[in-house]
Amino acid sequence: MTPDQAVSAAVAAAPGWAASPPAERAARLAAVADALEAAREELVALAGEESRLGPARLNGELTRTTFQLRLFAEQVLEGAFHDARIDRPDPDWPTGPRPDLRRCRTALGPVLVFAASNFPFAFSVAGGDTASAWAAGCPVVVKAHPGHPRLSRRTAEAIAGAGLPDGVFALIEGEEAGVEALRHPGLAAAAFTGSQRGGLALARIAAQRPEPIPFYGEMGSVNPAVVTPLAAEARAEEIAEGYAASLTLGAGQFCTNPGLLFAPAGLPDRVAAHLRGAAAAPMLNERIASGYLAAADALGSRPGVRRLVWPDEEDAPAPRLLTMDLAAFRADIDAAAEECFGPLGLAVTYESLDDVADAVAALPGQLTASLHAEPEEAGGLAPLAAVLAGRSGRVLWNQWPTGVSVTHAMQHGGPYPATTAPAATSVGPAAIERFLRPVAYQGWPQDLLPPPLRDDNPWKVPQAVR
Repeated sequence: MTPDQAVSAAVAAAPGWAASPPAERAARLAAVADALEAAREELVALAGEESRLGPARLNGELTRTTFQLRLFAEQVLEGAFHDARIDRPDPDWPTGPRPDLRRCRTALGPVLVFAASNFPFAFSVAGGDTASAWAAGCPVVVKAHPGHPRLSRRTAEAIAGAGLPDGVFALIEGEEAGVEALRHPGLAAAAFTGSQRGGLALARIAAQRPEPIPFYGEMGSVNPAVVTPLAAEARAEEIAEGYAASLTLGAGQFCTNPGLLFAPAGLPDRVAAHLRGAAAAPMLNERIASGYLAAADALGSRPGVRRLVWPDEEDAPAPRLLTMDLAAFRADIDAAAEECFGPLGLAVTYESLDDVADAVAALPGQLTASLHAEPEEAGGLAPLAAVLAGRSGRVLWNQWPTGVSVTHAMQHGGPYPATTAPAATSVGPAAIERFLRPVAYQGWPQDLLPPPLRDDNPWKVPQAVR
């Protein structure tokens, strides 16, 4: 199927899918989850061959994917995301007589999803972007990631067997096809998970269209973690072990690996003891592995940087740990704060915690920021906590950022350049909101109102009536 055919079919399907009753739409999402479960063994085997990820990780990720679909199906039945508001006529309204005014959020239209490389299930063909767009009532065209083409096609086959209406889903392949689809006049929004270079290039295309569209790009970050002197003194070994484990989880190929650690002198040596001699875990592909090695070598050669952990085999994608002091970091912050996709950690030593707050404030936008401190310090850490929250979308207390739970209060997004849309999340039910727009109806007859705004409320959605 060509990009034009895929988007055109989605345009034709959009009104009917958006108007489909909640029970029908929810059943379709659940059917896709069932189809993926039925093909689990084959899908996991394909994913293992193409991504080098082990069966335990892949089975867990597929379970996350089917859970997401079922969770979004529940949200469709609940209908709260329609945000239905009804203002009754009020002749005595303080600003003048108020008319009958009703507002709800409705589907944007066809959505283009750029699948990610590092999560071949959860952020790929049937992943969170696809599921949340379907839940919002939007047809989806997925641009497959070249890192797992056979898995993408097999996943698309499973979806095709789930009974979705024609045009509600399509798979396209190739960089040119993705760009062509992004420029199609029928497209209403796009979502992307991947590199900053690729995400920004696509975001520019979306913005430069004759009719610009929302582009939800999640592009990663270094996810700074700050350790206070008191915490380092009380729990040095625990913190060092936790940082090393989080840094190397998934071979450092998560967008939430904590690549930057601010710590008192001495703690980096503890971290190094956990990383030294660690075997190189398989990376997703040779291109990513070579990119990791090049980025690590470039940062390791910067002024003021020391190599604490560096494998004897220079071409082995094993964990690496660098260190520099805070003054050197601030003098070279553009290079030092750049994400390296892989198990590379940079430990920045400091003398004053107040100086760390200034350094964090100078960082580009982040997905996460973590603070490791003792409970008795909490009262005096408000300024630092405010800086961390100001630069990131999710702040953690005495925890590590790897592991993004699919739940209602999750925020997976952050200030630019971590994402192109800081007000949005790509994980959890709130992700549905990206693919909706509000419409207000003034004085309209009941028969012409969308179901969420009618007095008889046929979809049984929550309504705020005033």
